[in-house]
Amino acid sequence: MTTNDLSATIKMLGDLLGKTIIEQESRAVFEKVEQLRALSKAWRAGNESANEQIRELIPSLTDNLDMAGANIKAFTTYFQLINLAEEQQRVKILRDRERSAEEQKQTMDETVLDAFQTLSKEGVTAQQVQEILNGMTIEPVFTAHPTESKRRTIRQILHKISDSLAALRNPELLDTERETIVESIHGYIVLLWQSDETRDRRPTVMDEVRNTGLYFFENTLFELLPQVYREIEEAIEKVYPDADIKVPSFLKYGSWIGGDRDGNPYVTNEVTESALKSQKQLALVRYEKLVYELYEQLSPALTRAEFTPEFLESLERDLQSVDEQEGLERFRMEPYRQKLILMYRRLEATRKQNELPWDAQASFAESNPGVPVYNTADQFCADLNLIRESLLANKGERLISGKLRSLIRCVDLFGFHLATVDVRQHSRRHREAVAEVFKRYNIADDYGAQDEDAKIELLSAELENGRPLSARLDFSEETNETLSLFRLIKRAQEVNGAFAMQTYIISMTENVSNLMEVLILAEDAGLFGKIDIVPLFETVADLNNAPDVMARLFTNPIYARHLEQRGGQQQIMIGYSDSNKDGGFLQANWMLYTAQRRMAETCDKHNVRMTLFHGRGGSLGRGGGPTNRAILAQPPKSVRGRIRITEQGEVVSSRYSVHEIARRHLQQLLHAVICSTGSRPTYEKIETWRSVMDRLSTAAYKKYRALVERDDFLAYYLSASPIDQIDQLNIGSRPARRRKTEAIDDLRAIPWVFAWIQSRANIPSWFGVGTGIQSWLDMEESGDRETAMTGLREMYLNWPFFQTLLSNVHLGMGRADMAIAGIYAQLTPGESAVFDELKNEFELTRDIVLEITGHEHLLDTEPWLQHSIRVRNPYVDPLNYLQVALLEKIRQLPDDAGDEKTNQLRRAILLSINGIAAGLQNVG
Repeated sequence: MTTNDLSATIKMLGDLLGKTIIEQESRAVFEKVEQLRALSKAWRAGNESANEQIRELIPSLTDNLDMAGANIKAFTTYFQLINLAEEQQRVKILRDRERSAEEQKQTMDETVLDAFQTLSKEGVTAQQVQEILNGMTIEPVFTAHPTESKRRTIRQILHKISDSLAALRNPELLDTERETIVESIHGYIVLLWQSDETRDRRPTVMDEVRNTGLYFFENTLFELLPQVYREIEEAIEKVYPDADIKVPSFLKYGSWIGGDRDGNPYVTNEVTESALKSQKQLALVRYEKLVYELYEQLSPALTRAEFTPEFLESLERDLQSVDEQEGLERFRMEPYRQKLILMYRRLEATRKQNELPWDAQASFAESNPGVPVYNTADQFCADLNLIRESLLANKGERLISGKLRSLIRCVDLFGFHLATVDVRQHSRRHREAVAEVFKRYNIADDYGAQDEDAKIELLSAELENGRPLSARLDFSEETNETLSLFRLIKRAQEVNGAFAMQTYIISMTENVSNLMEVLILAEDAGLFGKIDIVPLFETVADLNNAPDVMARLFTNPIYARHLEQRGGQQQIMIGYSDSNKDGGFLQANWMLYTAQRRMAETCDKHNVRMTLFHGRGGSLGRGGGPTNRAILAQPPKSVRGRIRITEQGEVVSSRYSVHEIARRHLQQLLHAVICSTGSRPTYEKIETWRSVMDRLSTAAYKKYRALVERDDFLAYYLSASPIDQIDQLNIGSRPARRRKTEAIDDLRAIPWVFAWIQSRANIPSWFGVGTGIQSWLDMEESGDRETAMTGLREMYLNWPFFQTLLSNVHLGMGRADMAIAGIYAQLTPGESAVFDELKNEFELTRDIVLEITGHEHLLDTEPWLQHSIRVRNPYVDPLNYLQVALLEKIRQLPDDAGDEKTNQLRRAILLSINGIAAGLQNVG
């Protein structure tokens, strides 16, 4: 799809949408949409009178809420369709680049082949590659954080349109076939028009399990991951042709959905069990399908092929263990098919057993003696390997390379658990549970009042004692829930396998006792050495203290024994969202970098193998941005082939909805992590650059804190953004606030960022950067300004961290728009001094960043995005204007306004939020 092809696709979709608007609404609505679009386009082209005409037009639209709603729906639907067209273009570009690389016998950049070639050039031997692979861990983790604003219903319709657009690329289509596909697209657009964009209720946790926790595994990952592993194996064979390198399953997936309790009262132990059962159910259903496909394929007969004695003995044992022989005699001459029928029946029985509550599953075998279940995924995999070894020993190598090879890899990756479910809980809950238990047994009358040393001494003594602390769950409701959670983890490992639940994350970790409290609760449930206890350092202060906390933890002899049983490895999670909300963009990024470097040194000193878990969000203000670039910009010793990273909300949809885009994302992720294991660059001036960053970030932090601590800032934020409506959007099961207050500290980072993106100010991704840099340029000891600027340019050109930092500022500011933000500022009563400060800092940051990077305009670093935003702005602007007018209306409603009027206004506002999110391709 060339640029012309893309334009033609967009025109086709626009025409179909126009017809739909006329058919479903009226020509008057269509003409109003066109008028608003034309005026916005003229304003963006520099016609100021068009802006005045827009301002005059908007009230007539918002006075008629049906007309306003139809206009918002039109622009929202347009963006959803255009996003699909651009997505298909991206697929086409990726395929063209791959084809070109093949034809020219070159390696496509940022692929696994590129990564292994890089290692080879650095002198990494085949033996060293095997050692690297054996120690690697790459684990994207899906979270339920509410940043996916599209309903599953809408997403499914869009998926159908996307498939139809892909079908149109087939050059062999007849004209009549093409017309049929276009007509089907028109039908789906009508369906989009008649479907609600917003949810009428908040999704449940199990909705989130189905919509994200299962959807992308079923539709993308089950097929994609075996393909990616084949590409890894093929890349190694090309680069190290004479070596026998085995590729372990180091790339796996985790999930927080159904396990993340922090601030979500709806994630109960019953819900977690249901999530785990749902994941196992999907894995078993997929295995049944794949085993059936193998059954259709593997028809070697006793008259034509040989079979290993081990395989035949296994088959004979299976035949004797089942009551139901129907169908088996038919394939007495085709042993593989007999074996696969029996395996299918065992999977089916295992799936039926899984449908029962865990407490009732033990009796399943007694009531269903005819077909034994698979107690573990290893038993299933052992049967598959018997077939594999028999084929290998009897000239069946080519029969292994396809479906059987993929299925064995799937079982190795997904087991019966599908994805590891992490638990996350606030440190306060563990402290309260331990305090109650200790008081019950007269260990400490007021544990919470003890100082840190006393807490550690008490916890260590009880861990050495080893006595049971919760034989009976007769504590308070919250403590019982906390204690039974660890028993649930133990049970999950028994039912779904050791990988079902093995990571326990402690939100707001501040000190050693936070981890020791979890260790004693784990030990009490029989989980000592059987789960990773993971601190989550989130605030600027906690990130700064994190290396000292970990150093003290590693010297605790009891925790050291726990680590030894975990293979001497420690996960450490760092939070991007709250650190940014706490300290601003520049300070947060530098604190994260510094903490990673110091924690890597601490782990090395104590001979602990570290896995950093990056709690990154989708937006730049929450650690988002290009993953490959971000990983390569990390401190040299902080990755080394081991990384966990969150994937959430709209980021999951954008990366995993389309097979080809998901494959490219994983290739880039693998490339970056593999390259991190090789020779990392060293920098002669790194100490000087760190000193500069210390000063830049300190000044930026002061500027940011001065903004958010202004007396009038909270009032500005609450009025000049749609934050009061975002919680009504029903995009996640978790409440938007930790507590029912209007304080910014209690607001979660996602709605904080979401609201700034909607108003186009986007301050979490740039505010304070200009002042931070300017303060450095103004320092007397730095010499004249030009010398200092030369030093910053050198940092930008030669230090990946600083280069990535400023590139992300380009992205954040490029998506911001102070002219639109100024319209939102008019919602603030009285003079808007806060907006003046935002605007001044924006201009300062823009000018200084452009001066350092040597570019003329923002996003010259990303010309494709620059073009996309320029083209999209005339379509996003009307939504912003309408949203502001609707916010003003709903806030002016008297207390006795009717519910219908309020609800109609709110529906229009929520639809505008969805539309702007689709237009900007960014939520939170």
